[in-house]
Amino acid sequence: MSRPERVTPLWLSHHWPEDYGRCVLVGSRHVCRRCIVMYPVAAVVTVLSLAGFRLATPVEVAVLVLLPLPALIDYVAEHLGVVRPSARRLVVVSVPLGVALGVGFGRYLESPGDLWCWGVAGAYSFVALLAFLTMRRRPMPDAS
Repeated sequence: MSRPERVTPLWLSHHWPEDYGRCVLVGSRHVCRRCIVMYPVAAVVTVLSLAGFRLATPVEVAVLVLLPLPALIDYVAEHLGVVRPSARRLVVVSVPLGVALGVGFGRYLESPGDLWCWGVAGAYSFVALLAFLTMRRRPMPDAS
C-alpha cells in the first residue's frame, strides 16, 4: 500500500496549490492576495467606525452597495471564464471591498440585525455562489 501524498495545510489561504497564483508568499507560506489586502483595510475602517468616525447613513449604505461591486464583477467574470486572473486587478478591487467590509462590520457591531449589512452580504454571496457553481471546469492559469 502506498503512502498518501503529504498535503501542506492551508495557512491564511483558502487556495489549494493549483491556485497559488492567487496568493503571495509570506516567508514560505502562501497567503490569499485578496485577503491580505481586504482584511487589513476592513480592520482599519471598522476601528475608525467604532471610534466614532461614521459616515451619514445614506453614504454608508452607498458604500455597502457600490464599493464591493468591482470585486464581485471580477469574481463572476473570472469564474465564468470571461477574464483571466490578474494579480494587479485582484489587489485593486480588494481595496474598495475592504472599505465596504469595514463599514459593514462597524454597522454590524453597532446593530447585529442591520438589514443593509445582511442584505448586501446575502445578495452578493448569492451572486458569487451562482458564478462558482456555473464556473468553467478548466484549470485557471496563474495570476500575473
